[in-house]
Amino acid sequence: PHHAAGGGADGKPKLPDIVFRGFDTRSIHAGASPDPTTGARSTPIFQTTAYVFDDADHAASLFNLQTFGNIYSRLSNPTTAVLEERLANLEGGRGATCTASGHSAQLVALFPLMQPGDTIIAS
Repeated sequence: PHHAAGGGADGKPKLPDIVFRGFDTRSIHAGASPDPTTGARSTPIFQTTAYVFDDADHAASLFNLQTFGNIYSRLSNPTTAVLEERLANLEGGRGATCTASGHSAQLVALFPLMQPGDTIIAS
C-alpha cells in the first residue's frame, strides 16, 4: 500500500491515509479507515436504526441534505457507507447505492426514468 501524508487539524496525530492498489486488497479495505481511537482495521457492523442529533438545527441540516451524516439506518448507516465506497472503488465509480432488497433496487433504478402515469409491469 501507498501511505499519504496527513496530520490532524486538532493537533492530534492522524492515522495515515492509505491508498490500496490491488483489486483483492481493495475488495477488503477500500472505503474503510482504521478506527482512530483503537486502530482496529476491520469495519464494525453498526446495529442501530436511529442516530443522535446535536440539536434541532443539526437535525434540520441533515434532513435537508445540507450536512453529511446519518439520520436513520434505512437511509444510511456507517456500515453500508463503507460497502458503497468499496463497491464504487472496485468498479471505478464515483459512488454507489446499496439497497436492502431487489424491489427497492428496482425502484431506485426505474423511478428516475419514469414520469407521472407510467406503469411498471413485473412478473
